[in-house]
Amino acid sequence: MTLSPERVPATGVRRLTATLYGYSFLDDLVLLYPVYALLFVDTGLSVWQISSLFMLWSLTGVLVEVPSGAWADAVSRRTLLWLGPLLGAVGFALWVLVPSYEAFAAGFVLWGIRGALGSGALEALVYEELERLGAADRYARVMGRAHAAGLVGVVTSMALAGPVLAFGGYPAVGLATVLACLLTAAVASRFPEHRTATVRGDSWATALTTLRTGLAGARRDPSVRGALLLVPAVGAVWGALDEYTPLLARDTGVSEETVPYLLLLIWAGATVGSLLAGAGERLGTAGLAGLLAGSALALAVGAVARTPSGLALVALAFGGFQLATVLADVRLQQRIDSSGRATLTSVAGVGTELATITVYGAYAMLGSAHAHGTVFAVFAAPYLVTALLLAAGSSGVTARR
Repeated sequence: MTLSPERVPATGVRRLTATLYGYSFLDDLVLLYPVYALLFVDTGLSVWQISSLFMLWSLTGVLVEVPSGAWADAVSRRTLLWLGPLLGAVGFALWVLVPSYEAFAAGFVLWGIRGALGSGALEALVYEELERLGAADRYARVMGRAHAAGLVGVVTSMALAGPVLAFGGYPAVGLATVLACLLTAAVASRFPEHRTATVRGDSWATALTTLRTGLAGARRDPSVRGALLLVPAVGAVWGALDEYTPLLARDTGVSEETVPYLLLLIWAGATVGSLLAGAGERLGTAGLAGLLAGSALALAVGAVARTPSGLALVALAFGGFQLATVLADVRLQQRIDSSGRATLTSVAGVGTELATITVYGAYAMLGSAHAHGTVFAVFAAPYLVTALLLAAGSSGVTARR
């Protein structure tokens, strides 16, 4: 049977999205997520040593992010997507086979490289495959669902880690995590990719050339530059605050056993935000500004309430920030050309990493003197500033028309 022209793109989109959703779910199905801090403490690491591991993790991402994006524009993006989980599997195996500071450090370096290889390459591959199929207008909805699938993977990890830990201890949790990494690599190998790699001879020289070309394009085009800045402005603060939500939940006065359920509420809010990305694309610049402002107010009010019901507002805020994060990525993808897509996406990723590290430092200073709810409320301010800048820019464009 010969497929009609309409049927071929539909089949291609289904294959791409099914692979993407499976990959996103498995990529975040890391059962070590909720228990690795316990593993570090049980191994005898000090607070300083644990903090240094987190710094090493972030620094690895910063150093590898842009080169990996340039490499993704020069070679096969699909290759990077299946290679990354294999590196992660090696790192997680080291954690449970030879638990020590050195093994944990090596694991975090490999985990950082894993994340950097996928960042930029995934977005570029998905956008260009959709564009090839004449479905680029579905990118926001597709990526929103992919983010939601990843969040479901995180929630599933949280639900399974406890029983698996009780059954077989850290080795069992580590084995489950390694298996999930191997499955992620297998699914990634199924991504369709129809672009031709540009490498000829020295692949690193080609990647460097691609990096220079992509950055030059951003300097020439103010709209690309603005989209690059918007990604970290939207994604960094709430992404960093997420690490402190257990402390915020505990400060509401609930028992330790109740904290995970409050965290699931917040994750549910973020998941809903991802699923609304398709509809949210119609908001425009002014609508995005309103979304950020409303989410910032919900964050501030919910955090200072210091009650379980107040966390419902925090969940609403995280949903809005998650939606805005997807929409910021959409704006970036729509403004760059295919030659440097992964490179510039990775540049935005580096900006997010650097801003996130800044938030960590600021939180450490503020959190030593103020309640967690107060600190969360303070970090609503950057979103209000971003919203005002977006609104001003939108008003300026309207006035010129």
